[in-house]
Amino acid sequence: MMKRNKKLWIIAGAIAIVLVIIIGGILYYNSQLKAVSKQKDEVIFEIKQGEPQPEILKSLEKENLIKNADMAKICLKLNGLSDMKYGIFKLDRSWDTKQILETLNDATKAKQNETMITFKEGMWAKDVALTLEKELGVSSKELISLWNDDAYLNTLIQKYPFLTKDILNEDVRVKLEGYLFPETYVFSKKATPEQITETFLDHFLTIYQKYEKDIKESGQSIHDIIKLASMVQYEASTKKDMELVAGVFYNRLKKGMKLESSVTVCYALYDDLTSGEDCEIQYNIDSPYNTYKNEGLPVGPILNPGEDAIAAVLHPEKSDYLYFVADIYGDGKVYYAKTYDEQLKNQEKFNLNK
Repeated sequence: MMKRNKKLWIIAGAIAIVLVIIIGGILYYNSQLKAVSKQKDEVIFEIKQGEPQPEILKSLEKENLIKNADMAKICLKLNGLSDMKYGIFKLDRSWDTKQILETLNDATKAKQNETMITFKEGMWAKDVALTLEKELGVSSKELISLWNDDAYLNTLIQKYPFLTKDILNEDVRVKLEGYLFPETYVFSKKATPEQITETFLDHFLTIYQKYEKDIKESGQSIHDIIKLASMVQYEASTKKDMELVAGVFYNRLKKGMKLESSVTVCYALYDDLTSGEDCEIQYNIDSPYNTYKNEGLPVGPILNPGEDAIAAVLHPEKSDYLYFVADIYGDGKVYYAKTYDEQLKNQEKFNLNK
């Protein structure tokens, strides 16, 4: 009798363990299918034609749209959601995994006549144009020409409060340089150069409105802010360094010192730029962009800065630094100096005087 009871206890114990495992698994499964955020957060997501299902699920996880690609795979099979369409979708991080998968299975939600393109911070306008040519087939030369067309630009100045007559300077290379805001965009495959341009500017408008009060309180023109932000974007790679570098530039401007930023030499060289070393040795190039030869800011922005660089210019970190050397080893690090002697020591340390 005791042996029988013992056997029953063992069986009951085993069943209990199995139940705990099953319940635990179900709880884990359900928790991994919950939304990654409680706040509404729209994200553009693209599925390419013929893209394998595992890659799609991994991309969803990487983009922080779902918590767990493996659990999503189970959900997909249990709910008959394996027929994901190709195209561009609007998803939301406040949706749970099942809702996201249902959307990706809905052909009416897939935009197949549009293309998603990501533009990184720091791109030159000419590289933006070349990317658009590659992805949409629109002529890069036509785009650059449009971005320098005064008649068209004057219509934009009437429409967008951040664009002023300052952009119409004939000495600049590309008059909309600095305003082609780096972001991920969705374009119609039949978009015109004008529609493409205004897609960039519409997004820039949202950034401008976010910082409009700060811009007005700064006492600077929006064009000067974008000029400086473009330099800061090129010189620094982290938010902290952007704020410090912006502070260094302001310190030099206040003291009447030339900015002497090698990144402006890069842009001055433009089509003749062959390597980063050119920016460090051709300080005497005659160009309104060259801040070694000219006082104050360059004639125009030298690239298209992101939000962090713009924010850094509006909210720089105060310091006594007047000099810095940046990205010596390609790691993005910046080394600061308060005096010229300290700067020389940094240059000697990193063999920059050779």
